[in-house]
Amino acid sequence: MNDLAAIAEDLRVRILQEPDVILEDADVMRALIAANDRSMGGNIVDLRGVAMDRLEARLQRLEDTHKSVVAAAYENLAGMNQVHRAINAFLEPLTFEAFLKCLGNEVVDILRVGKVRLVLESQEAAEAGIKHEVLTVVAPGFVNEYMGQGRPVRRVTLRRVDGNAGLVFGESASWVQSEACIALDFGANRLPGMLAFASDDGNHFSSNQGTDLLDFMGGVFERAMRHWLE
Repeated sequence: MNDLAAIAEDLRVRILQEPDVILEDADVMRALIAANDRSMGGNIVDLRGVAMDRLEARLQRLEDTHKSVVAAAYENLAGMNQVHRAINAFLEPLTFEAFLKCLGNEVVDILRVGKVRLVLESQEAAEAGIKHEVLTVVAPGFVNEYMGQGRPVRRVTLRRVDGNAGLVFGESASWVQSEACIALDFGANRLPGMLAFASDDGNHFSSNQGTDLLDFMGGVFERAMRHWLE
């Protein structure tokens, strides 16, 4: 008993000297509250304890929300860095062939996609249907039809692929599960185009994702392409 009394006295002194140590330890505080509830008996409702439980639950929800917001911010920052690096890459080439090669290699690696395809509409029937590793030349109206699929065309379309990816990414594109399509406007008296990215992950591009960064990339890409179309 003397040993227990000595231990109890030592704890009492420590707690009186450093009460914050107890208050800041969530597990200790729960144990103390539980012990207090047991000492009060089952027929007594401790409103203060109920309030603390509710506050603790609310604090946990706030902490979870804070973690989610921070995670989303880091994800957005990483996405912004990727897009900026991709833009810097395709602005570097001095020839159109090098420009296309950059799209098919460096830009693919930076954005971590499976393939990129530049689609240009042309009035010349002889050119329509030309297939290149990166460039595809198609007949007028193809971009709106492909991107819209019967619906109004938006600047950026993110979606799962329903089986017609071969029209853009080639006949062997059965691996494509999702795609991002950016409509390109090259100015007055010029037919539109499209920049498309393919992924083998069905969740890589989805309609509930933000499109601001890809919209920005599309604007820069249009200006770069106008230089090659002159």
